[in-house]
Amino acid sequence: MEVLEETEEVEQAAEDPNSLNTSDSLQDEDIKVPEEKDSVSSDVPAFDWSSIDTSHLPSSYKTNSRQEKKLLHIADHFLQQYTHVCPDRKPLFLHPVNECGVEKFVSTTLRPTLLPYPELYHWSGCASFVSNYLTMEPLKCPITPPSSLYSPTTILKYQRGNCFDFTVLLCSLLIGAGYDAYCVHGYATQEICALDQTQDLCPLLKKPQEVPVKKSRKYRVKILSEPQSKFELQQKAKKKEEVEDVQKKEEEEEVVTEAQDKPKRDPLRGLRVHAWVLVLSGKRKVPETFFINPFTGNNHNTTDECFLGIESIWNHRNYWVNMQDCRKGCKDLSFDLSDAIRWEIMLPESNKLLTESSERDVGDMKENSDMSFEMPLSWVARINVSCREFENQYSQGKKVILYKQAKLEKWAPYVNEDGLVERLTVYADLDCTEVVEVTEWFKNREDMLDMRETNKQTQLTTDYFKPGHPLLLKAHTYTSLEPETGHTMEFYHKARADDLRKRVESATEMTEYFVGRDDFLHIRHVEFGERENGMDMAGTRPDVHLRPIVQIKERFHRNPEKPADEDVEERIFMIEDDSIQLIYHLEDHDTIASKVAFLRAIQRDRKGEEIFLTRDTCVKYQPWSSEKQKNVLHLYKLLWDLRKEQKELKHQVRESEAEVLNVLKVREDEEANIKLTVSMYNAARRERQHEAMALEKRQRSSQSSLVLENKSWEEDEFRAHHAATSASMPRLKQRPSREKQLAQQKSHSLQEALLRNPRLAGHD
Repeated sequence: MEVLEETEEVEQAAEDPNSLNTSDSLQDEDIKVPEEKDSVSSDVPAFDWSSIDTSHLPSSYKTNSRQEKKLLHIADHFLQQYTHVCPDRKPLFLHPVNECGVEKFVSTTLRPTLLPYPELYHWSGCASFVSNYLTMEPLKCPITPPSSLYSPTTILKYQRGNCFDFTVLLCSLLIGAGYDAYCVHGYATQEICALDQTQDLCPLLKKPQEVPVKKSRKYRVKILSEPQSKFELQQKAKKKEEVEDVQKKEEEEEVVTEAQDKPKRDPLRGLRVHAWVLVLSGKRKVPETFFINPFTGNNHNTTDECFLGIESIWNHRNYWVNMQDCRKGCKDLSFDLSDAIRWEIMLPESNKLLTESSERDVGDMKENSDMSFEMPLSWVARINVSCREFENQYSQGKKVILYKQAKLEKWAPYVNEDGLVERLTVYADLDCTEVVEVTEWFKNREDMLDMRETNKQTQLTTDYFKPGHPLLLKAHTYTSLEPETGHTMEFYHKARADDLRKRVESATEMTEYFVGRDDFLHIRHVEFGERENGMDMAGTRPDVHLRPIVQIKERFHRNPEKPADEDVEERIFMIEDDSIQLIYHLEDHDTIASKVAFLRAIQRDRKGEEIFLTRDTCVKYQPWSSEKQKNVLHLYKLLWDLRKEQKELKHQVRESEAEVLNVLKVREDEEANIKLTVSMYNAARRERQHEAMALEKRQRSSQSSLVLENKSWEEDEFRAHHAATSASMPRLKQRPSREKQLAQQKSHSLQEALLRNPRLAGHD
């Protein structure tokens, strides 16, 4: 059924004679239509389907059974009746040839299959698998259906196909999973047919719509209007007019930009052939009928304007022709297939014939049974997808999808060494030149890293972790892994003993947030001073110079078991000023909180044991307190307890600093040595992992053997040198004896010379 356009578009087409000529000329099948580019970036070369090997295919691919031949005869007879009743409509897509050149009815090309993967038990998993696993090929002629329809097994083998191939494979998986799914032959917009998503917003960037909750009030108190100044009203009106003018200008600019960005009118609108999947409500608790675009795997409402009309639908049991008007697209279509007026069925259903024949005689029942015909079984072999193929869903290991001001990249698991499986890049302009934000998703990381968001403008990075990190990290925001450069760490507080939920640390302060503590503490804020030598902490050892603590502030929630005057809301320890301040909670009827301040309270006697409390060192304001709190002894004990807690707080602050440094060190080591985990149920990958480990051990053993050989060579050389030196030792030992003999001979000759001539002794 040829889909007609809306009245406005028809008028526009009538005004443009070139568009009319183009549409009329394209009705010829021999017309050459230029190829259109899709939004999925791919460097895959064109594939020659005529070169595929069909010799190994089963006999059902190459021949037709007796029942299939009868079905083809029925289909031809149905097509003759259809063309006679509807001569203006286009031919139906009934029995194209398969990869072996044999005509096969489209319903028998479906092979309902339930694959043993939990992800494929739901329609979204099936749709995403088909859209990711296959590479899109456009139709040779965009206004006519293809002349061939290959089996799903061949399509899976070569991982490519057109919209009809996508639809048949997806429908086979959905029917196998228990859905009431149908293949649809119809018409769609250019963006849907060409897989052009450059004008669409990325689904990952769409925010869920918040449904406002309306609170109905049966009784309302009428508030009297207050008197207002006319001058103020005039000023407000002027400001409102100015704001409206600015808004109008902005709206006009937006309209201009939208008009520039809006794609040009498609001369083939309403004629472009497309195939998609229809899922009816009922089975698998589907609440509402919807469409699935096999190219993207996204679901659409049946009233979506992207789908312009339907010619026919089919499943593995029957074939239906749409007899409804599609002038307004698919908005007003009824999908009640039992309605014979709206949907013309090709094979009469046997169930209905049996119910009708129960009221007739036996002879009529035999005649009706002869008229019925059951759909033959599928000629397609069993659909099999191995674990390795299901894991590596991308033919080239990667898939790139271009959206409006965004680019989405997908990888199969274990392709990247860092476990990266998905990356979303958001741009500030339509040309996608200025990067604003990058979001990355990871899988199988040993450090439990799940997602990473990087703001390219602020250079702020946020890492999100799954439960199970050794340091109980939930999120980590940073600009650098160097200490004291600004870090925000979130933890799984239920797994921690101190119930710490969040810690924000910088060079001058640190704030900790707690949840569900028994002492009702929820915030601890610490201020640090500058180091004495003024050294910068970044890039230096953390244990060389600790930051001096200036102030520690803690805030507590209300403890209902205590009176408000005894329940501390905030306490401040000013370390350098040597003072402590307490602020208590308020009762419902109170307006001013009680306060106690200890100023310069560390005053000791000569023994250095006692603390003196005077009017100058203790300031209190407790208008609602009891007599017990006004007692000096009570304040003295309170001060002692606060002094002990101050020491403990200092120790806790130092532990928090050490924990921050430990987290940074661990994260730096994890990023330097990234390791991926393998599930114990993934036997094939675990085997490959064991092989890699064995190969690594062999390399290590070979390196160690080389080291041993070098050591043995050095030992042999040392032994040879030692033997040579030991052989020359007797000669060396003889040298001092000869020198002694020569010295003795010289001394004897000198003595004889002195005896002969005594004058020589005077020269000494």
